[in-house]
Parts: sequence; C-alpha cells; structure tokens
Amino acid sequence: MSKVLISDKISESCIKIFQENNINVDYRPGLSHSDLLNIISKYNGLAIRSSTKVTSEILEKASNLSIIGRAGIGTDNIDKKAATEKGVIVMNTPFGNAVTTAEHTIAMMMSLVRMIPLADKSTKEGKWEKSKFNGVEVTNKVLGIIGCGNIGQIVASRAIGLKMKVLAYDPFLNEKKAQDSGIEKADLEEVLKKSDILTLHTPLTDDTKNIISADAINKMKKGARIINCARGGLVDEGACRVALETGHIAGAAFDVFTEEPAEKNILFDAPNFIATPHLGASTKEAQENVSIQIAEQMSDFLNSGAVINALNFPNLTSEEAPILKPYINLSYLLGSFLGQVTYEGIKKVNLEMEGKAAILKDEPILANLLVGILETSSEVVNGVNSRDIALSRGINFSTIKHERRCDYETLLTITLEHEKGIRTMSGTLIGGYMPRIVSIQGIPIESDFPKSALYLRNYDKPGFIGDLGKMLGENRINIASFHLGRREKGGEAIALIEIDGNITKTTLDEVKKLPQVVRVNSVYFK
Repeated sequence: MSKVLISDKISESCIKIFQENNINVDYRPGLSHSDLLNIISKYNGLAIRSSTKVTSEILEKASNLSIIGRAGIGTDNIDKKAATEKGVIVMNTPFGNAVTTAEHTIAMMMSLVRMIPLADKSTKEGKWEKSKFNGVEVTNKVLGIIGCGNIGQIVASRAIGLKMKVLAYDPFLNEKKAQDSGIEKADLEEVLKKSDILTLHTPLTDDTKNIISADAINKMKKGARIINCARGGLVDEGACRVALETGHIAGAAFDVFTEEPAEKNILFDAPNFIATPHLGASTKEAQENVSIQIAEQMSDFLNSGAVINALNFPNLTSEEAPILKPYINLSYLLGSFLGQVTYEGIKKVNLEMEGKAAILKDEPILANLLVGILETSSEVVNGVNSRDIALSRGINFSTIKHERRCDYETLLTITLEHEKGIRTMSGTLIGGYMPRIVSIQGIPIESDFPKSALYLRNYDKPGFIGDLGKMLGENRINIASFHLGRREKGGEAIALIEIDGNITKTTLDEVKKLPQVVRVNSVYFK
C-alpha cells in the first residue's frame, strides 16, 4: 500500500480522497526542514502547498519517493531539476486557482484607487479625514497587463466589465484572440506609457526578473499605479519605493515579494502602498479545488501509473517511453528555438513527421514541441497541459505524417505561422538519439543544439564573417563553433554560432548594426 505525506495545511477533502483510494496518509503540516529530512524516506508521495521547501537535500534522502504533488500553480519551492534527476514526478494544479488570483488582483486595484486600507485605519483611529482620501474611478482608465495567459485574460474580462480599456503585452497572445476578448495588444513600452494601472501576470524567469525596473517605471505616466499578484521579483522593489516617495507612482499593491515570508520589506512603510501575505489563491473555493485535484492526480499515479499535469514527465506508457524519448527531446529543442526567436503572436504550429518518425505516436511529441515554444511565457506549461494553454491563446496546432521517403532516416519539420509570416525548422536524430538541426527557414544547415548561441540572418557578402568575428573578439566573446547556410550565392544566409557564456544586450545591439545583418537573436538550450 502506497504512503503519502501531507506537509502543508490543506483541505480535509484531500485526505479523504487518498483514503478512498486505499492510500495511507500522514497529515503533518508545519514540519521543519530537519524533521522532513528524517522521515521523507518512508513515503511514496509528498503533497504540499507553498510552505514546504523540497530541496535537493530532501530529494537525496527520499529513497522511496516517486511523486510530489503541488496543490496550486507555483513550484518555485521544489527543486525540479533534482527531482527529475532522482526520477520523481512533479505535478501541479495549474488551473485550480486562476479565478481566485484574478479576483484578488481586482480587489487590490479597487482598494488602491480608493485608498481603502488607509481610510479604514484612519477612521478607526477616530479621525474623519474625508478630504484626505480622494480616490479615482477606474471607469475609462487604461489597465495595462503584462502577461496575458489564463489569469491575465480573466483579469482583463473583469476589467472590461468595469468599463476599463485593456492593453496587454504578451508576445504569445494571438492578435485575433486578443481582439475577440476586447483586449488591445501592444508592446511593452506602449503598455508602460499608456497605463493608468499596471498589473503583472507573468512567470518569474531570467527574462522577466525586474521587468518593472527603475527605467521601466520612469517610462510610466506620472500618477500611475502598480499591482503585482503574480511573483515576487517581477518588480524592482527599491525602484518602486523611490517612485512612491517622489510621487511618480501614485500607489502600489503587492501580494508577492522577492523574499517570502516577507516579515520585513523596503516597501512596507512606503506611501500609498498596500501589502497582502500572498493571498492570491487563498479562498475557500480555490483551496478546495486544488486540494481535490492534487489528491486525485496523485492517487491515479500511485494506483495505475497515470500521469496528469506533470511538469517533468510526458504522458507515456512504459512501452512507449524509451522509443519516444529521443523524439520528444528533439521536438522540445526545435520548439524552444522557435519560441525564443518569435516575438509575434503565434497563430498556428504544424508538426511534420517523416521516415521512422511517421510510424510513432505523435501526441507526446507535439505536446513537448508546444512546451518548448510556450515555456518562455508560461511557468505552468508541461507535456499534459500545453495543448490547453496553446488553445487558450488562440494557437491552433496539427500533425502531418508522411509515408514518403526523405533525405534522412527520420525527420521532424516544424512550421510556425505568426502574425508577420512563417518560420520553419527541421531536425533529425543521429544514431537514433542525438538531436541535430538540418534546416532553418528552408536553408540547409548542420548543427547540434548548443548551450548558448547566436542566431543570425544575414546577406551572403564577402567580409561578413571577418567583421562579425572581430566584433565578438573585441567584446571578449569566444566562438566555440560556427555553422553556416545560404539559400543561394550572394543571397539570404543564416548562421548559428556557439559561444562560451552569455552575450549582453549591448553586444547584441552592436551585432545588429553590421550592414549585412538582417536580425540576430541569442538562444539557449538546456
């Protein structure tokens, strides 16, 4: 009989579902790190919320653990890399608290514009400072949304109901989907400049960390307001404090902080600042929903091997897994490349499978292709929910299998249709398992997937390679490998250049200025 530990406070419904599925449950919320270290080896499953930190040290001791279930969306408290290496599945409940988080955002907005917390405190102190708390209406105001996925779209719908105008910055939001929802799609700078109220609903990644920096705040109109109910670290808290003190920002409301629990924070005594202790998902309905969902998912896995909403494992049977694994990896890498170089709204993704690939089960290959494309904009995407997330963003997808002979023993070709055109990319497997790029935009090119690289589209003109190499050398960027392809002599060409380390935005901007360069992107592969 399987045994599950619940180490955070959770609905009783969760415990009941485990018991109904013949699974032993220990309910021990509030365990210390050392206590968890001492007992984790006894359990096959671990159900948590946000308080328990599942570190590599914990996982090292978890000799019998096969699954971690997070009742909620965020998995920042789980070392997913260590879990994967340990062979432990990590699953969450990505849609269980979307409405609750969106509603908390709206509540924070209304509290902020009408200064309700400050007015409440003042009134209870025996003051009657009616003229001091002169708020503003949200009607006809511009709400800027950074990150318009599931939660962001719910916030937008509520705001539109309040007669607000909604601008959204989300490279992955399809233009038609936005229009159908009453949302005006815009670039980041436009959202910053036009928003009366700015709210964030994007995952915390290297690209989004401090996306609201001092520079971004300076671009905002004087008197604008900022709301963050997504992830701590999206807003530079020090810069926000300065903007509140100078009056450039009229107010801010945060549910999340860079360090949590936030017993101290630079913003706490700032003027016109509202704080809540990460309550976005804290409603009776949301707690019940995610508790039931995670118990059902974990029970299904422990009793039958079914995998639902896993972040580090595809939907596969034991027979299919070893055959499909190399193709899943290849499709993910191809998708990751296209996702990193596509900033326009995506309309459609098509997967073509030829050679040996044509006889394989396509669903997990397509699912992981979508994971690669979407993961730069969504922290909840995985092989199970990637289709739903793509559809929610107005992205259609399809698979075509060709029985025809091709130049390679096996071949995957990806066609991505976006608002300004089409991108294509093909890859194969060398020796049946090593992923390899064989064409980009129909231009033949032979390359592996380097850890860090520059992708360039350029004109095939004499002197280009020399100019580029000199510029990279002057910026102390070492070239590890150089892969070239061209459509025809003197015409369009591409280059994929493996480099040691990362490249700065300043250097990228310098490369863009070379006369032969059409575009340049930095790309990274896991």
